[in-house]
Amino acid sequence: MPPIRRIAVHVDEPAPGQFYWVLMEKSDAARRWDKLESSEEPCNLWLDALEAGVRALTGYAPDERVGPRETAEDENVDPVG
Repeated sequence: MPPIRRIAVHVDEPAPGQFYWVLMEKSDAARRWDKLESSEEPCNLWLDALEAGVRALTGYAPDERVGPRETAEDENVDPVG
């Protein structure tokens, strides 16, 4: 089974009382966090933004029992290098 993706949810508040959820994914190659997506409209409450972000994260997991997984590499392709 492919490894689980390292996706994090956080809430940003660029202006007082305007809360946006953000999904970030850890990139192994660069050892950094890259933005996957974020809310287009703000929430009035931090908790509402967090819960909406968690719902967005669950969309990356086609099977809730195993979570979001990296795509499996094609075993018939020759390795590079």
